[in-house]
Amino acid sequence: MIEVRRLRSDDDRKYLDYIIRNRTFMKPYEPVRPDEYYTRDGQKKRLVEAEEQWEKDEKYSFGIFLDDRQLLIGNINLSNIARGAFQNCTIGYSLDQAYNRKGFMTTAVKKVAQLAFRELHLHRIEAAVKLDNIASCRVLEKVGFSFIGISHYHLQINGVWQDHKIYALTVEQSGVLTK
Repeated sequence: MIEVRRLRSDDDRKYLDYIIRNRTFMKPYEPVRPDEYYTRDGQKKRLVEAEEQWEKDEKYSFGIFLDDRQLLIGNINLSNIARGAFQNCTIGYSLDQAYNRKGFMTTAVKKVAQLAFRELHLHRIEAAVKLDNIASCRVLEKVGFSFIGISHYHLQINGVWQDHKIYALTVEQSGVLTK
């Protein structure tokens, strides 16, 4: 049903279409964006930077595509990569409003978590979710993330510092080692 793959710079048109389709829907969940973000040049620049970050083991950006039409319906990022004794990253994601509550994000997060553990050899994935984002909390819980606690004034979202629920998943909790 869906394909989760690395985002490339030539996905700029698809990504721009995705963010414009969902601009109003995503506003309560994202930082304030400059006008350039909503242009093809802005997205091309962003995706070129994402490719460079991938090569440097700094950030991994994935697109969620409907298999039949290669329509971009979401994205997942593994960022804040920490190596050494920590082997940790932060996961962030978004999904097209028209495709919510169909299980696509749960499937995509599972796939990216498995990749993070099996191929990137990370040990822990952390997620921060706005307190009122119940659907996102459910995705994480279905995948096996554990609730850690509340982080006050965690991220500036839509221009306001907001509290977030913190979740984490380790390779041991994921079952990847036993498969």
